[in-house]
Amino acid sequence: MAATHKVVIIGAGFGGLGMAIQLKAQGQDDLLVIEKGHDVGGCWRDNTYPGAACDVPSHLYSFSFERHYPWSRRFAPQQEILAYQQYCARKYDLYRHMRFNSEVAEARYLDESGQWQVTLTDGEVITCQTLITATGQLNQPAYPPLSGIDDFHGPHFHSARWDHDVDLTGKTVAVVGTGASAIQFVPEVAKVAGKVKLFQRSAAHVIAKPDRAYSKAEHLVLKKLPITQTLDRLRIYAANESRVLGFTSLQQAMKLYEWLFARHLKKSIHDPQLREKLTPDYPMGCKRILMSNNYYPALAQEHVEVINHGIESVDQAGLTDSTGTHHDVDVIIYGTGFKATDFLTPMTITGRNGIGLNQAWQNGAEAYLGITVHGFPNLFMLYGPNTNLGHNSIIYMLESQIRYILQCLETLEEKNARALEVREGVQASFNADVQDKIRNTVWDKGCHSWYKTESGKNTNNWPGFTFDYRRLTDTLKLEDYELVR
Repeated sequence: MAATHKVVIIGAGFGGLGMAIQLKAQGQDDLLVIEKGHDVGGCWRDNTYPGAACDVPSHLYSFSFERHYPWSRRFAPQQEILAYQQYCARKYDLYRHMRFNSEVAEARYLDESGQWQVTLTDGEVITCQTLITATGQLNQPAYPPLSGIDDFHGPHFHSARWDHDVDLTGKTVAVVGTGASAIQFVPEVAKVAGKVKLFQRSAAHVIAKPDRAYSKAEHLVLKKLPITQTLDRLRIYAANESRVLGFTSLQQAMKLYEWLFARHLKKSIHDPQLREKLTPDYPMGCKRILMSNNYYPALAQEHVEVINHGIESVDQAGLTDSTGTHHDVDVIIYGTGFKATDFLTPMTITGRNGIGLNQAWQNGAEAYLGITVHGFPNLFMLYGPNTNLGHNSIIYMLESQIRYILQCLETLEEKNARALEVREGVQASFNADVQDKIRNTVWDKGCHSWYKTESGKNTNNWPGFTFDYRRLTDTLKLEDYELVR
């Protein structure tokens, strides 16, 4: 007989943890969190590459209800963020609700009972009234579609699955990709490798990172006067929130960041040919703007080579670029990002009347408020389509979504309803408006980024202020939904 729970959450990263904590605060103890990994943490558990750290200041990259934490730096390293998540899981008694090393293969809505039937990869079946996905947008590593990619005889791995058993000392290391992960691990690899060959499809805009360790005096003040951390959080939020104007309605504001980028590049890279290689050919902000203080200095070293040509193929000994030049290497590291537009993969989600989510999303993922999808009653998503940010902390968005989902669950109880489903016209109208706004942003200026599907639809980013999103999710409008009693 299948185990039954009131609520099942898939994923134990920031979204799953925050959702579980708030459900318990509302008195809901009949919940299960299914996690494919061995512990909480999500991407901060998986990404253990050297130099891994956050690009949002620590005081803002934390839950609003658990903000007074002794962060060591302005921008926390991976190990510290993971420790914070584990601390929250312990403090709020979440571990007893966790099922680790368990992966969901399929979730199917049962029309006759109004429940979700969740099947794990080992065949176990779990049923629930409410299914909440918290799998994130950056959890499935993306490998480039290269001929012979599996033929290489040396060690090769993705940065999100770092192989710490491989000693890079004195080796010739090929790094494929120059995204947010690569700019953090390339300087660390360059410290020990004999030679680094960095294959760059397109240059990134990299600006200086205002990072530093907190002093003993600051730690004392933060501990004795917790309000100082709260005020710093508000200051960071306000400063970051203003940046959205450069992406959307006031793109001239991006000129300031273009100047900061040019100054940082010129200060770090003196070779004009290398500087030209590292200068993007697309508008700033069209792809994610990155921050690093040691990336450019690392590339300026003699044993580091930046290769601007594409890769044609991989063989046993190395890689061949688009000019036909073969590069012999000992190790290949893929810093090629994630399948960000493939929401909820590789799970199979089947909704009302047997409709598959892949079928519903054949033209690109979309959801009402990034949370609910027509045809999929009692299914709620955290960090769903078009809720990613390019300017502020995703945890602010997650907390907006968590509050909204709690209202949905309260409504089900108050109305004695079996299911709640967003109306088709409401979802269509909302997403038409989102896509219309995106067409006037810098993200739609012709570059190819992980924000977009192959067809060019931006399924990831929220095209506005986060406080606007909070306003939209602040109160559940019952007329947006159909209730099944």
